[in-house]
Amino acid sequence: MTKYYIKGITLALLAFVGFTQHATHNGLPVQTDDNGGLFLPEGFEATVVVDSLPGRARHLAVNENGDIYVKARFVRNQNESVIALRDTNGDGRADIIKTFGGLGRERAYGTAMRIHNGYLYFSSELNVFRYQLKPGELVPSSPMETILTDDHKHGLHEHIAKPVTFDNEGHIYVAFGAASNGCQPKNRTPNMAGIDPCPMLEDHGGIWQFDANKTGQTQKDGHRYATGLRSVVGMDWNPVNNSLYALQHGRDDFLMLWAEKYTPWQSAVFPAEELFQVKDGMNGGWPYCYYDQAQGKKLLNPEYGGDGELVGRCGDYEKPLIGFPAHWAPNDLLFYQGTAAKNGFPERYRNGAFIAFHGSTNRAPYPQAGYFIGFVPAKANTLSSDWEVFADGFAGVDPIINVSDAAYRPMGIAMGPDGSLYIAETEKGKIWRVTYKGNKQNFGAAQLAQMESRKKMSNIRDPDLIADNLDRDKPVAGGKVYGVYCSACHQRNGLGDSQRFPPLAGSEWVTGDKKKLITVLLKGLEGPIDVKGQSYNNAMPQHSFLKNEDLAEVLTHIRQNFGNTADAITAGEVNEVRLAIDKASAPTRKLNTKTKR
Repeated sequence: MTKYYIKGITLALLAFVGFTQHATHNGLPVQTDDNGGLFLPEGFEATVVVDSLPGRARHLAVNENGDIYVKARFVRNQNESVIALRDTNGDGRADIIKTFGGLGRERAYGTAMRIHNGYLYFSSELNVFRYQLKPGELVPSSPMETILTDDHKHGLHEHIAKPVTFDNEGHIYVAFGAASNGCQPKNRTPNMAGIDPCPMLEDHGGIWQFDANKTGQTQKDGHRYATGLRSVVGMDWNPVNNSLYALQHGRDDFLMLWAEKYTPWQSAVFPAEELFQVKDGMNGGWPYCYYDQAQGKKLLNPEYGGDGELVGRCGDYEKPLIGFPAHWAPNDLLFYQGTAAKNGFPERYRNGAFIAFHGSTNRAPYPQAGYFIGFVPAKANTLSSDWEVFADGFAGVDPIINVSDAAYRPMGIAMGPDGSLYIAETEKGKIWRVTYKGNKQNFGAAQLAQMESRKKMSNIRDPDLIADNLDRDKPVAGGKVYGVYCSACHQRNGLGDSQRFPPLAGSEWVTGDKKKLITVLLKGLEGPIDVKGQSYNNAMPQHSFLKNEDLAEVLTHIRQNFGNTADAITAGEVNEVRLAIDKASAPTRKLNTKTKR
């Protein structure tokens, strides 16, 4: 064995055991060997800044003095939304950690953390706030200002993250995600056409431009800068060409919603996650279209008559610079401005873009994918159409069968004043600082080839149609109903994804009142709920289209598996609840009929 092969095995073993750390005398974690478990190009090193954080982590920002500000993923109380970290002894690890800011409880979608013109901007699900930063202060003494309030009557919904970025003319850009997969009258219902034109596009599914220095704004005070973007979490302003760039999360559920048109393999790898250069007035085409990265075309979504081949009106919408494979969840974007002359990265990285791929949830029956930091080099004042693997090994397992199997999921990226790169992840709130220690003049093809080989890993390459099918020659756990309609969200092990999709294992919603559980499956559930003491904010689609026998089978499965020991549910019990729902909704249907007349 070569020394490189042995080192690779060592890193894999460290990843598998979860990068165990020992506490120092002050209770803080010490740096692990081998880059904190990460695979990086030769010459780069990673230091573990902090092993875990209260509230975990979403985006982060680094001040000019090295102080780190992190957006908490889960917020229970007021003054816990921002996590501030300081290294006082220069060892690269945080030894002061404080929380501040925010109005109260948040449920995983609070996202933004940016420093701009001396102000710290951050977001909850419904607000964008800021503090003025003063030299020497870790926790700002200035009052918190509310820049923007999402005042829509619907309140919380899926895709409600509020990422922000800034141009050079005093504007802040904020994404408003659409609470839908394909603008269907009933969200995520099999074989149901989408509404045309989609009314959501009036105030969702796009990016709005606001005054970065004006407080008390609502969406009506802004300008719709771009539309046709289902869900944007990662975006940044490119100072080289003075332009906005954004990453769209592509739609989901080809298999669950359109099983007659799309195979499990197609549902795993399509449609693309899209990287756009966003110009004023741009239309990305959602919900009418999606991007097929293999064909290099925008195609009609099945909700609008598509079949995986038809282009139709989609030729009129903006094509992306890059179409990444489906469901990788690109959750942050950073144009790197460090210079090799000032202790930054090698010149190759200047003006290129780093992307944090949080990782997929719904690629079953194939392995989950993403869970790494990518890089897109600069080219002719914009970005190349090629991409590289910059940092991998976050998940710690291969293949990633369930989301909960992944040790870490990268989320936030930021540049330090010395050109170092900071990476935050969501599962524990771990933060790495990546620096370059090699010879910058010699950095090139050999180091890049090392990382190119990472594209052979199952979390990055396209799955093999047969060999990578995890259900090959095996019965599907829970039967076809669970495999098609449940496992994409709640996962094959019933543990969910720790953010949007709650666990079925040990859930009071599953093992408790039967009628309540049956009702949720028949009617669906919109908005935030608490499961086992943790908040989740996503849509549970209605499944009334399934037969009573199918519903009874899958409900019995989840009540008697994943460590649950509740009694079974019969088709008769499902039918009883179905009839009660129909009876309760009958007066409403009659009223709607009279109104239409």
